[in-house]
Amino acid sequence: MASPGGAALQRHAAVAVLRAAAAAGEFSAGKAIHAQMVRAPHFDVILHNHLISFYAKCGRLGLARQVFDAMPSRNPVSGNLLMSGYASSGRHGDALALLRAADFSLNEYVLSTAVSATAHVRSYDMGRQCHGHAVKSGLADHPYVCNAVLHMYCQCAHVEDAVKVFENVSGFNAFAFNSMINGFLDKGKFDSSISIVRSMVGEVEQWDHVSYVAVLGHCASTKELVLGRQVHAQALKRRLELNVYVGSALVDMYGKCDCAWDAHSAFEVLPEKNVVSWTAVMTAYTQNELFEEALHLFLDLEMEGVRPNEFTYAVALNSCAGLAALKNGNALSASAMKTGHWDALSVCNALINMYSKSGSIHDARRVFLSMPCRDVVSWNSIIIGYAHHGLAREAMCVFHDMLVSEESPSYVTFVGVLSACAQLGLVDEGLYYLNIMMKEMGIKPGKEHYTCMVGLLCRAGRLDEAEQFILSNYIGADVVAWKSLLGSCQVYKNYGLGHRVAEQILQLKPSDVGTYVMLSNMYAKANRWDGVVKVRKLMRERGVRKEPGVSWIQVGSEVHVFTSEDKNHQWINQITRKLKELIDQIKVVGYVPNFGVVLHDVEDEQKEEHLMYHSEKIALAFGLIHSPDGTTIRIMKNLRICDDCHVAIKLISLVTARRIIVRDTVRFHCIEDGVCSCDDYW
Repeated sequence: MASPGGAALQRHAAVAVLRAAAAAGEFSAGKAIHAQMVRAPHFDVILHNHLISFYAKCGRLGLARQVFDAMPSRNPVSGNLLMSGYASSGRHGDALALLRAADFSLNEYVLSTAVSATAHVRSYDMGRQCHGHAVKSGLADHPYVCNAVLHMYCQCAHVEDAVKVFENVSGFNAFAFNSMINGFLDKGKFDSSISIVRSMVGEVEQWDHVSYVAVLGHCASTKELVLGRQVHAQALKRRLELNVYVGSALVDMYGKCDCAWDAHSAFEVLPEKNVVSWTAVMTAYTQNELFEEALHLFLDLEMEGVRPNEFTYAVALNSCAGLAALKNGNALSASAMKTGHWDALSVCNALINMYSKSGSIHDARRVFLSMPCRDVVSWNSIIIGYAHHGLAREAMCVFHDMLVSEESPSYVTFVGVLSACAQLGLVDEGLYYLNIMMKEMGIKPGKEHYTCMVGLLCRAGRLDEAEQFILSNYIGADVVAWKSLLGSCQVYKNYGLGHRVAEQILQLKPSDVGTYVMLSNMYAKANRWDGVVKVRKLMRERGVRKEPGVSWIQVGSEVHVFTSEDKNHQWINQITRKLKELIDQIKVVGYVPNFGVVLHDVEDEQKEEHLMYHSEKIALAFGLIHSPDGTTIRIMKNLRICDDCHVAIKLISLVTARRIIVRDTVRFHCIEDGVCSCDDYW
């Protein structure tokens, strides 16, 4: 029989071996010790707890649970070890199930673990029960419990409860301050988050790296660049800008403050770059419309051997959307499929966006229907995609499906819905959604919704009502709303109102070239050539120059860019021949050049040549030369497509039997057999 001293030595040795085996991941060694312990005369609670800890650290939670269940008696450490093991493996539901069946007392460690688990599963009711138990047992003021409760309320979006807990925190508690900032930011309460940040400034020496991340997150959300630079300076003093988390937060802050190159500089100094920092700098580029640079970074990331995650793919796909680079988007889709990220919600949403903005709405619909689960972004993306493609009825059908599925519409949803109503001329329905349904859902209408309603009234020909709507809803300073009305004045030939609206726009924005162009067009259509001359003179006096039209088209793996009157392209001779051939063909079926859109004071022959070399026509001719018969041609343009090009491209689609998709700054024009999805209204 072993002496008491010998048994104690064996016990200490067994515990030491278990700790070492857990640290080294030596499962077989630990299991051998377990076999010896079973035969030991003093196999008490402490040894059982060390075994639970060993199995939990080795990821063998089933065995840890078996040891726990076999214990004749347990203490709080037993429960906390198993709960922590479940939590570390992401099995927070199992941790809470253990708590419900607990036959051990709850100390501060067990409670903090339990509350953290409720935060992960967003179980507000369970979290409140744990908080109540902590208050009754006198543990609510313990730092571990207090921090966990604070974090839980923030995660469960009950910031008001978190504030009550925070008010009782004494001294500076970095974790508490960090939780409060993130909680306010998640709820969009920026005024409240700035008050927390201000109270932290005096304690900057006590900040940890999480504090820097939280404060930089506030600066990013509120676009407080000056404060962000000050925080950056403090991080430089402590060399924390080299920390990958702080560095990534700096990249994010500069990106959201429209400082893409500062974001890149913060990224470059990081000694170790992980997928989060790569994704952050790609996001910064994408947010600042540097789409090509973002895609180059994606290639650099892969060259460095960093494996992209679902968010990296989402950012890259959104960059493809910005360029309407369908082939690149297809390649990324295949890569995401290969790496197992295709089914991720963020990737599917980005795919819908990419396909929609690349003129392939049917592929967007295919992705949407294949999604195992959807969120409000998924629904919004497909609704707006349909609306921009002129498929208003499909957009409304999806909106009704959204309501049936009990997904709550958002601010963005109603922008898409009202856009669809505008295309269909559904004035009463639009007013119902704006004045009744949005109010019932607690969504305050914004400038975008009112602008959609102006477009809806204009589409219905109710131009005077549209003018009154602008003036009565405090959007009189919104140039977009006035320009929508101006375009409709041109469509409905209400030139008197059009002149008045144009004057209003030029008071708000004297450099708006599009308004001068439309005003000139209206004068030309009314045979008021003196007015056309007056507009041109006014432009010269104000130094206003028409921005050159730029169109681009992807052929193979290359994107070809064309500017209006671009006669230096290497293919210009072939393009010119093709253009003359096309113009001759469409003149046979009724094309007449629209000289009203030409602002140059030149002879008609020169005006016709000027029209022929508009960038979208050049891009279309290039696409027809370099694509097989029957394929769809997709063109992007930096400006609104002009009336002449719209008519010409419709007729070209007819004589060439091609489907042509043009995306301008207003919408998609899906043109087939001489008919456009916009119904000649945009």
